[in-house]
Amino acid sequence: MTETDLHGPANVKTIGCTPFLYDSDQALFNVRSGISVLDALSQSSDLLSLARSFTEDAAFTRDTDRHAWAAHYLTVMGKALIDDVIQTLMPRTARTKTESEAEIPECS
Repeated sequence: MTETDLHGPANVKTIGCTPFLYDSDQALFNVRSGISVLDALSQSSDLLSLARSFTEDAAFTRDTDRHAWAAHYLTVMGKALIDDVIQTLMPRTARTKTESEAEIPECS
């Protein structure tokens, strides 16, 4: 395996720092760490494509807001995935972790 293969985009994983869907000021969900960024971006594309379809439906369906709410939740999830990928790809300042911090992702 070459150096490029080891560090290419297929081997970059999400850091799991992005919360989404809040109750008051507490996040109900977070993006999971360890997901391939390519898979995360693919899933985000699917979520946002579905959200687009639901917003079109919401524009023409006046008797209910279910399409708008479905689009809202899909958009929130898709955005969280993209935000986590961005945080994963942005350079962070290096620091030495203590033993108790070894498994905790660095979130800013």
